[in-house]
Amino acid sequence: MSPLPRSFAARSAESELMDTEPVGFEEFRACLRDLAAVNTLTLARPPTLNWLAEATKDMRRGETLSLLDVGFGHGDMLRAIHRWCVKRGFEPQLAGVDLNPWSAASAREATPADMRIDYRTGDAFAHRPEHPPQFIVSSLFTHHLSDGQLVEFIRWMEKTAAKGWFVNDLHRHALPFHAFRAMSRLARWHRFVRHDGPVSIARAFTKADWRRLVRDAGLPLDAVDIRWHLPFRISVGRLN
Repeated sequence: MSPLPRSFAARSAESELMDTEPVGFEEFRACLRDLAAVNTLTLARPPTLNWLAEATKDMRRGETLSLLDVGFGHGDMLRAIHRWCVKRGFEPQLAGVDLNPWSAASAREATPADMRIDYRTGDAFAHRPEHPPQFIVSSLFTHHLSDGQLVEFIRWMEKTAAKGWFVNDLHRHALPFHAFRAMSRLARWHRFVRHDGPVSIARAFTKADWRRLVRDAGLPLDAVDIRWHLPFRISVGRLN
């Protein structure tokens, strides 16, 4: 298990095993499957889907919705977005980019062929799509970045997304930190999940962090919508 941080006043710099320990495909896939289960249990997807509902309120049935998910992991968010698009009559044109090649292999394996989601391996900062997506989203990705990298990520999304972007991540707080430690032990999730879950929370954000990072990226605060969601999530949304 990860060591207890002395304070939640600032972001932790502790590394996550998913980012530092090389493993084979089967073990990484097992970790991603458990993370997808955690995402379901902790209501990870509704903030993104609710933002998309607001972002597409002026779009009509039959229109194409193009979207890029950065750090897609097991692909569960993209599959949820695909189902959401079909239900609302949009034509989904969905892609994801993730640095770990095992993510693409695992996500493709878990995705029905008729969804036709384009999973790519690569560095988001170097990703230059030929046709800029309307929307860029990320879920539980930004806490992996340093503050400096995150400022660049905000600027990259601002330059790349045609209509807007949305970040969905954790709220740094002692309560979810300790609750997840206990829950992950009882659930016997993958060792990466048991270690990295609390570390992710300690590396995550407060609203004050996001206000500072948005300003550092050169955006006015009134250009973004920073919200808190149950249970202990913070989102940052931007519509052009």
